[in-house]
Amino acid sequence: MSPSEPSTDRRRWGLYGGAFDPPHLAHQALARSAIAQLQLEQLLIVPTGQAWHKARQLSAAQHRLAMAQLAFAEIPTATVDAREMQRVGASYTIDTLTELSAQNPELDWFLLMGADQFHAFGSWHRWQDIAQIATICIAARAVNTWTTSQNSMQNTVERACKMQTIAMPDMPISATDIRTRVGQGLSIDHLVNSSVARYIADHQLYPS
Repeated sequence: MSPSEPSTDRRRWGLYGGAFDPPHLAHQALARSAIAQLQLEQLLIVPTGQAWHKARQLSAAQHRLAMAQLAFAEIPTATVDAREMQRVGASYTIDTLTELSAQNPELDWFLLMGADQFHAFGSWHRWQDIAQIATICIAARAVNTWTTSQNSMQNTVERACKMQTIAMPDMPISATDIRTRVGQGLSIDHLVNSSVARYIADHQLYPS
């Protein structure tokens, strides 16, 4: 995968969506790495509204929004965008990208995701249209995961996408593990920033 050449006359913005339930240090690391390596003018952090692909019920939107604002407040180039939480019904990335590209036709868009999301990208709603609007940017720490498990659908997806990798340290942190640890009364201070940890404790999120 060869990185796309930086445009000389178009501004570069990124989109980083997710449940952020809760946002953790690996989320922040990916945001920082993407901003620096992709030369992004701005990175929009977009917490998921009604997630069509999640089997479990997400935490209330106001809590996930507040935690995202706390987690990314220390990254000046990152802005939390609540549009998906304000949307009625299932929330799809293509709807967000379509809105953003129509509002900002002068921008080039870069969509951030981890390897697990990229593996499932072929099942996303109108994924081909997403690939037409944005460059798909994948955390490079998981490169071996996707190159060793290719199948015909994955090859089809890769051929259709403009792709770029984002180098970042290996940080095996998951929101699922954090929620489990909170329910067990274990510390999460090494997994989320202090303001997010306080918010979780103050609002008694993720009980066992």
